[in-house]
Amino acid sequence: MRVERLRMRDFRTYAAADVAVGPGLTVVHGPNGAGKTNLLEALYFGCTSRSCRTTNERDVVRFDAEAARVEVDVSDRDGAHELSVGFQPGEPKRLRVDGAPVERLTDSPARPLVSVFLPDRLELVKGAPSLRRSHLDQLVTAMWPARVATRAAYSRALAQRNALLSRIRAGRVGPNALDTWDGELARWGIALRDDRAAAVARVAEGFPVQAADLGLAGAAELRYRPRTRATDAAALTAELEERRQSDLDRGFTQHGPHRDDLELLRDGRELKSFGSQGEQRLALLALLLAERDVLTAERGAPPLLLLDDVMSELDADRRGLLVARLHDGGQSVVTTTDLGHVPGAGAPGVVRLAVVPGAVLQDAGAGGGARSEAA
Repeated sequence: MRVERLRMRDFRTYAAADVAVGPGLTVVHGPNGAGKTNLLEALYFGCTSRSCRTTNERDVVRFDAEAARVEVDVSDRDGAHELSVGFQPGEPKRLRVDGAPVERLTDSPARPLVSVFLPDRLELVKGAPSLRRSHLDQLVTAMWPARVATRAAYSRALAQRNALLSRIRAGRVGPNALDTWDGELARWGIALRDDRAAAVARVAEGFPVQAADLGLAGAAELRYRPRTRATDAAALTAELEERRQSDLDRGFTQHGPHRDDLELLRDGRELKSFGSQGEQRLALLALLLAERDVLTAERGAPPLLLLDDVMSELDADRRGLLVARLHDGGQSVVTTTDLGHVPGAGAPGVVRLAVVPGAVLQDAGAGGGARSEAA
């Protein structure tokens, strides 16, 4: 699966743009504030129907415009396909694949997988466990799409159990009413825990190799830390029953996969607490690259990598190491304020897109093409 072109209208700072994406590395360069990150966001939006930057998607609509539209042309062994996302605040999104309406782009086999690095994604390493759980669940879904139902079923059971805890605290029902929901939560909890553990085991094999290739000193390790030690649903049910009174005292479920974590370590110490920002950045890149290799093996095609301002805090050696890894296979789009920060940016086959406020220009001598209108 390969992304060929991106078309956007009234998206962020772009009134209209039509941009070619290279088969390998595409470098988007321009001054700060010109719209480089907006272009990456549009690619992500067109492939997933979601923003990678904000939960308030009204922000993606260009100022004074009523709606935004993004179209992505992709190709695979079956030929060419078009994904489109139309968004008007206050209205349901209009999603289409090859012109036919769909409820979710994620259900379409024509949708390419996408992995994104943004500067604020360092929170995945140093932030709250909920961010890492969410990322891990997205990885599970990308590897095994049918297993998305497991996470949804666990979330429903957890919500029902928490609601029941509130009713018991209010005296409307007795504590024994939790028996059924303890069993339901445990059944889906063990399935979710096993899915996460299997995904981490696959990625953990390549993570230290990628980290070493990027120049992260020491022994890198990726470790899944489940909340429960239960081996089956019956054992997790017993753990929930043991903690029932504590849950009633606090009013919510304290135990289960919704409290799991993913640890990124170097020499046995968590990078969250003991890593510099540069080391955390290298670890995050190593994680994304290790996931790319696993997804390529599992799904038969590498995800599109979107890397925003990734070079700014890497030294020259590590920039070269990263670009070498990007050339290993698949597509990647990298933004930078300085072409000199991307080794080999002028090499044959590398597509270069120059961004000025509201417009994208194809560099002379680079493959593909770009047309745009300033906002």
